[in-house]
Amino acid sequence: MTCGTSDEDRGGDPDGGEGPSGGRARFGALLEDSAEDLYEHAPCGFLSTLLDGRIIKVNTTLLEWLGYRGEDLVGRRHFSDLLTVGGRLYHETHFAPLLRMQGEVSGIALELRAADGSRLPVLVTSTVKADGDGQPLLIRTTVFDARDRRAYETELLRARQEADLERDRLKRLATTLQKTLLPPTLANVPGLDVSAYYHIASVDEVGGDFYDLFPLAAGTWGLFMGDVCGKGAAAAAVTSLARYTLRAAAVYDPSPAAVLDNLNTVLNHEYNGTDPRFCTVVFGLLTPDSDRGGFHITLAAGGHPPALLMRADGTADFLPTTGGQLIGALPDAHIAATSVHLAPGDTLLLHTDGLTEAHINAAVTKGERYGDDALLDFCRALTPTTASDTIAAIRDLLDTFGTGVDDDAAVLAVHVPRLSSEEKQ
Repeated sequence: MTCGTSDEDRGGDPDGGEGPSGGRARFGALLEDSAEDLYEHAPCGFLSTLLDGRIIKVNTTLLEWLGYRGEDLVGRRHFSDLLTVGGRLYHETHFAPLLRMQGEVSGIALELRAADGSRLPVLVTSTVKADGDGQPLLIRTTVFDARDRRAYETELLRARQEADLERDRLKRLATTLQKTLLPPTLANVPGLDVSAYYHIASVDEVGGDFYDLFPLAAGTWGLFMGDVCGKGAAAAAVTSLARYTLRAAAVYDPSPAAVLDNLNTVLNHEYNGTDPRFCTVVFGLLTPDSDRGGFHITLAAGGHPPALLMRADGTADFLPTTGGQLIGALPDAHIAATSVHLAPGDTLLLHTDGLTEAHINAAVTKGERYGDDALLDFCRALTPTTASDTIAAIRDLLDTFGTGVDDDAAVLAVHVPRLSSEEKQ
C-alpha cells in the first residue's frame, strides 16, 4: 500500500497540458503575451529611437493618444518632429545635450503635437540604452499623459491669481479705511509747529492707533492720541467711534478729564457684552499763554503712555499722567490729569506703545523691548529740538528695529518756535 499517486492516477500527462509541465508552459506563454500587451497598451506611451532621434518603435497607447498609425512614424519621423516649436527648441538646446551627458533625463514637461494639430501636455523620461561594451545604441522614452496635471495646475494658478487679487483688494480696503481714521491734515495752530507719523505694522490689517489736532472755540485747540485694543475691522469700528466721540465731547465740554469720561461712558455702554472693547487715550487742551508766551496745555490720560516734554534748556522728562485706567473697561475709570506750560523752544511728544514695545534687533534678541527709559534717553539726546526733527528721528529709529516693530506706532509732536530777535523787540 502506498501513500502517493502517479501522474496517470491524477489524470495528468507529464508532458501535456494538465500536468505541471503543461501548466508552466501555458503560464510562460501567458507571461509572454502579457509582456507584449503591457508594452502595447500600457497606461503610458513608449517609443524607441536611434541616437539621431529617428523613431524605430512606438506602442499603441502613444499612437492612439496622437492619432497616428505605426507606419506614419516608425522609420519616417524623429522624436523632435512630434514636439511643438517651443518644445523642439528646448529639446535641441537642453533635453538632448543633457541626455548625451547624463544618459538619462527624467520628468521633463513638454507638449506633443497630435495628428489633428492639437497639443498633448506630457511628462517625458528618456534613457540611453548601451551595448555590452558601453557604446550607446538607442534611446528609450516613456511618455506620461499630463492633461489632468495641466488642468490641475491651471486651476491652481487661477485660484492663486484670484487669491492675489483678493489680497490686493483687502490691502486697498485696509489702506482706505485707515485713512478715514486719521486726519488728512492736522490743524494749523498759529504759533505752533506740528508733525506726526503713523507706522503700520501690517499692511493687511487696519491698525488701532489714532490721533488728531483740531480747533475748538476761538483760541483753543484739542489734540488726542489713542490706541484701541486689537486690530482689523473690529478695532477699526472702535477707533472710528472713539475719534468722533472725542471731537464731539470736546465741543460740549472741552475739559480733558470730562472728554475722557464721556468716551469711557460711550465705550462701556456700547461694548459691555461678551466682546468688551477698550482703548488707551491721552487728550489735551491747548490755549495760547498771552502772559508768558507759548501755550498752556492741560492733559488727561486713561491708561496711555505719558507724554514726553523736551525743554528748550536741553532737559526732557515724562509728564505725570500715569495711573489713569483703560477707557471703556470700567463704568467709572480713573482719569489722570496734569497741566504744563509749553514755552518757546519746547516740544511735546505723544506716542503709542508700539514704539516702546518694539523689539531691539529682533533677529537676535527677540525678547528685549525698547522701553520707556530708552525712549527718554533718546529724546534727551535730541533736546532741544523741533517737531519735525523729532518725528524724523523717531522714523529713523523705527527703521533700525526692522521687523521688531510688531505693533502699530503713532507719534505726534508739537513745538513752540523760539522768538526771533525782531519778535522779542
